Amino acid sequence: MTPALAGAAAGLGVAMPMGAMSVLLLQEAMRHRRTAVAAATGIAVVDLGYAALATAVGPWVASHVFAVEAWVRLASAAILLAIAAHGLAGARPKAAAPPVADPPDPAPSSASASASAGATRTATDLRPAKAFARYVALTAINPTTALYFAALTTAQGASLRTGPAGAAFLVGVGAASLLWQQALVALGSLAGARISATARVWTFRLGYGLVAAYAVKIALPLP
Repeated sequence: MTPALAGAAAGLGVAMPMGAMSVLLLQEAMRHRRTAVAAATGIAVVDLGYAALATAVGPWVASHVFAVEAWVRLASAAILLAIAAHGLAGARPKAAAPPVADPPDPAPSSASASASAGATRTATDLRPAKAFARYVALTAINPTTALYFAALTTAQGASLRTGPAGAAFLVGVGAASLLWQQALVALGSLAGARISATARVWTFRLGYGLVAAYAVKIALPLP
């Protein structure tokens, strides 16, 4: 279970800090839960994809630098600590701007009511697929996620070198990321309002604190 638990911790470390994507996901959940579920799945798929790529490459890199393995672990830990420090430095409450109410839509005429209803149904049917693709694209362009998993898996190359261990690690990453994103969807749909600035700050502290703890773990023993 160790690789699976390590993967779950890694997945939470990258998913918990509530940045721009989490705020967008909460707002999506307030508008349309089914769309938000698809969006959350898209975010988790990208996390899993980056983790899979890093898990395939990281052990290979580690096996070719065995002579300086301790220094590779130290360099990876330094990268993770830099990511954690940067995230924690921005974990400060910010004043939220008041929400702007959308103007009321004009009532449709009786002649166009049927056509409008059909178009609305079509848009609703397509919305989850579009949301999935949109959130996949937005998450994929974040270089921090790729760097995070690259540093993590390279430092743990020896423990992820076998197929079952790597698979268990990926299951942990995917499950933890998906569960956290879906929890945000549930929170957004139930709360009906933005999460408080204080709560957001604490998600940053918990998430990046987990990344920092992971960095210290892989850095030891020191070279």
